[in-house]
Amino acid sequence: MPNPTKIIVDCSTGVTTEVELTAEEIAQREADAAAYAVAEAEREAVEAAKAAAKASAEAKLAALGLTADEIAALN
Repeated sequence: MPNPTKIIVDCSTGVTTEVELTAEEIAQREADAAAYAVAEAEREAVEAAKAAAKASAEAKLAALGLTADEIAALN
């Protein structure tokens, strides 16, 4: 399998060149992808926790006798 490539554009001449990534560039790309995956998982966990907290609060309000319309009006 060939190494990933990057395209270099010389804006002054309009010449484009395709060059293989170096080992360091490949390692950085992989590290960036891993860091993004961790950050995305953390973001999704925070969103899930917020949704669970909202659902819990709405259930508690309903248990107190509030209607769905009243609960929705609080949001």
